[in-house]
Amino acid sequence: MKYYIIAGEASGDLHGSNLMKGLYAKDPKADIRFWGGGLMDAVYKEHQGGDGLVKDYREGAVLGFVEILLSARSLMKKIQFCEDDISAWKPDAVILIDYPGFNLRIAEFAHKAGFKVYYYIVPKVWASREGRIRKLKEYVDKLLIVFPFEIPYFEGKGVPVTYVGNPLIDAIEESPAMKESKASFLERTGLPDAPWITLLAGSRSHEIKAMMPVFMELADKWHASHPDMHFVIAGAPSRSASDYDLGGRVFVHLVFGETYGALRHASAAVINSGTASLEAALIGTPQVVGYRMAYGTYVMLKGMIKVKFISLANLIIDRAAFRELLQDYFTADNLYAELDRILTDSSYSARMKADYTEIRRLLGGPGASLRAAEEIIGEVSQVPE
Repeated sequence: MKYYIIAGEASGDLHGSNLMKGLYAKDPKADIRFWGGGLMDAVYKEHQGGDGLVKDYREGAVLGFVEILLSARSLMKKIQFCEDDISAWKPDAVILIDYPGFNLRIAEFAHKAGFKVYYYIVPKVWASREGRIRKLKEYVDKLLIVFPFEIPYFEGKGVPVTYVGNPLIDAIEESPAMKESKASFLERTGLPDAPWITLLAGSRSHEIKAMMPVFMELADKWHASHPDMHFVIAGAPSRSASDYDLGGRVFVHLVFGETYGALRHASAAVINSGTASLEAALIGTPQVVGYRMAYGTYVMLKGMIKVKFISLANLIIDRAAFRELLQDYFTADNLYAELDRILTDSSYSARMKADYTEIRRLLGGPGASLRAAEEIIGEVSQVPE
């Protein structure tokens, strides 16, 4: 069967690559065409060869609300191109991965054009923009959800769902970084043999610009009293070194493509929410989440957000496994105090790690991508020729 997959960000590329492995495993004759990145492309080339990548998400990706407004013309051209490509290729299933600003438009088109539509890693409508539920219900044949708290939410809205587990468990367990020794990691990356705190500033340029000044102020304050401790910034795969201003600090290091290793071997981490906070929890790294946005955006979103936490791990366990320092609370002094508590109060860090164990239990076992693939194949196979 033919599968058309659309992923628009780094996390979508990761989950899309694992879903593709599942599709190839369960459907040896699978023919896949996709929007994504290098991880998906590597899986495609291993199984089909040639070139199935339509668009690389790193080429002018439209990531957020503001960017969509500023890039409306370019976005419409991409949508039209995608619609034409789907129509010409005629897939048995259109599979959408996150990326709602783009993918909900494609869902509407594909459904009206008679294609089966599946959504994997669905928009976080339980947090904000709940009006999107109407489109999900009307234009998507099945939601393949990855968080247990989504089950009662979507069922209560009358949206057909299947809980497949969370693909991050597989992604982390199968990552070479989780098997590599610290000595090997240091030798390969050139990082110094010193304890460090990992910093993740997000993947979007405006997030990085907002986070980095606070990160550097924190690094200066911490290094002044802990001169043996370094900082490692795990750069986003869609960014370059020019996006991160280290100010010549020799105790701050920037690496790309090494997020899991940088988290696994860290003493602690400061994370810009998102998927990375859940990755840190599954890896077992003590953390504090921080986030700051433009004041006008914050005021607008504050009235729209419907959840108690912004971090996926805290939402899953329904309590604060770790602190979230948001907006005015996101300061170098507050980060310093929280990191100091994490690294000196053993009972505090032990409680955090116990919550991590519970989070992993709630997510279920490995095999999410394979179950998602089986669900899609099973549904499509029932469609009359």
